[in-house]
Amino acid sequence: MKKIISLFLCAVCIVTLAAVSRTTTLAAETAEVPKLYITTDNGSGLSLQKEDGYTDAHIKVTDNGESVADESVVVKVRGNSTAMARKKSFTFKFSKKRDLLGMGKGKKWALLANPFDPTLLRNYVMFDFADELGLEYTSRQKIVELWLDGSFRGCYTLMEPVQDGKDRVDIDVEGNKDFLLEYERLRTDEGTSYITSKGGLRFGVSAPDEPDDEQLEYITNTVNRLTDVMASGDREAIENAIDVPSFAKFYVLNEFAKTNDFNFSSVFFYYKDGKLYAGPPWDYDLSMGNVNKDFSSNSASAFKTDGLQINDKLFYKKLCTYDWFELEIRREFARHIDYIRDIGAEGGLTDRLAAEYADVFNRNYTDAGWKISYQINVMMYPLPTYEENLEFMKNWCCERTKWIEEHFDPMSLRYLIGDCDGSGVIDVNDVTAVQSLVAELSDDPDGKCALRGGVTGNALSIEDATAIQKYLADIDTPYHIGEVGIM
Repeated sequence: MKKIISLFLCAVCIVTLAAVSRTTTLAAETAEVPKLYITTDNGSGLSLQKEDGYTDAHIKVTDNGESVADESVVVKVRGNSTAMARKKSFTFKFSKKRDLLGMGKGKKWALLANPFDPTLLRNYVMFDFADELGLEYTSRQKIVELWLDGSFRGCYTLMEPVQDGKDRVDIDVEGNKDFLLEYERLRTDEGTSYITSKGGLRFGVSAPDEPDDEQLEYITNTVNRLTDVMASGDREAIENAIDVPSFAKFYVLNEFAKTNDFNFSSVFFYYKDGKLYAGPPWDYDLSMGNVNKDFSSNSASAFKTDGLQINDKLFYKKLCTYDWFELEIRREFARHIDYIRDIGAEGGLTDRLAAEYADVFNRNYTDAGWKISYQINVMMYPLPTYEENLEFMKNWCCERTKWIEEHFDPMSLRYLIGDCDGSGVIDVNDVTAVQSLVAELSDDPDGKCALRGGVTGNALSIEDATAIQKYLADIDTPYHIGEVGIM
């Protein structure tokens, strides 16, 4: 919502809280991060505003003390409500595509300031989760430190922006068939074309950049056709029209985090080779409980660790009414529940990142002088110290995980490959169980025994029993016996 209404950044009534004083025993050394030095030609970097547009500048990038870029760029303030924050986010652009820090080639790059997230970690964690889920074209990211016109500006996340390109969202916009859309409920940006589907969903066309009337008509008609298909309930037609795995993965990502913006902005879909895909992901600073529960009914729901947030929004309003799609969601949770549990666990992902970048985060709040403060009326009123805000995020994720496990019951879909009798261990009884099924001496009305015992990937046969016997005898097989499978 932060991107679609006028939000007061509390310039007058801002409450400055204690700077970070985090110490950690989770890692002996913290990371040495890349350093970016941007110098504007006219010296206006510290006073840049969004309306100024691009400004000529020079960038130097070092990694482990070695220069990896030293050339001219143009730079501008990026974002909408974030553009009004004191700590600005930026977009910079090279004159031609180039690889930067091993993140693929592109002209345009994003520097996210994360001004509304006192932990500086929510975006990073969610993009890491998206990568774990296997969401195509998830933006690669690096924690960096920025100097602007000689002034140290603290911790930023350098990222690939969501745009088309061979090393970005690889779609064929030149062929006038593929396109990239960003859901925008209300906001209008100059230079962006918008369409509205028959279902009332409004999208900004991110690619092609400047669609003509014929392209806009084609995109609108395509989205309308897809909307009708998703509403039809015809599973086969839906699976032919959309990439169901990406829609399930995207749902899991946003439902776990209860993304506050999901029904308002920064939600992308792309059409490629005749199918609609969900993603890539973007913008998670107002997620994982970092929302003002008193701002709106949407933020009140997003603040809580229980309940559903995404199932009644956008295309999911129809998709989530289908039992088979709900099963796809449960399967994705089952595949990644160990990762999800680790996000907020003691010593887990969040703790490891906080330890790895402890010095960087500390310098952001000391040397760069940024304060943990309430800056936007849709964000949670922050706690006094970095440590407390980090603990809040971790606790929120742990409580959310518990609710996810209770509601979606992902563990009931997991099994050990080779554990035919479902005992939880693989032993000689599983060999016997397979043999009994093959000989039709036992029943398997729901097919679960055959699924668990079918290690070869073919119709259940004596070969499966032989493979399990070899596994028990420590004889190598090409099968995944003993690994976790998903029903």
